[in-house]
Amino acid sequence: ADLFDGIVMAEQRFHGEGYQEGYAEGSHAGMAEGRRYGALHGARIGSEIGCYLGFALTWHCLLQNCTDEKNSKKIRALDSLMGMIQKFPYEDPTYDKLQEDLEKIRGKFKQVCSMLNIQSDFRVGSERSSLTF
Repeated sequence: ADLFDGIVMAEQRFHGEGYQEGYAEGSHAGMAEGRRYGALHGARIGSEIGCYLGFALTWHCLLQNCTDEKNSKKIRALDSLMGMIQKFPYEDPTYDKLQEDLEKIRGKFKQVCSMLNIQSDFRVGSERSSLTF
């Protein structure tokens, strides 16, 4: 009876072993793919935020010697943008409002560009990231 049980149960045993091997290999491949995707997505966000900060710092330097009311509003908006960027949680990918805060920064950037009469278009491509005016 034991000889026939081995033959009859072989399909079920091989199915179970195949499932376990496939699950282990899929988990490993999924982790590697997830790391690559996370690194790429994080680099894109970092590039975008860095570009916004460089933009804000440059315009802040350009406008700091102008003392009229129009320019002081622009400087306050630039200060606000820089403050939002400095508070952005770069090292915490589990931060639950990361996308929400990123959208607020994008909105503030568009507002600043509007105040400065600059047409903004931030694109992150596979070759390079660019900010065009």
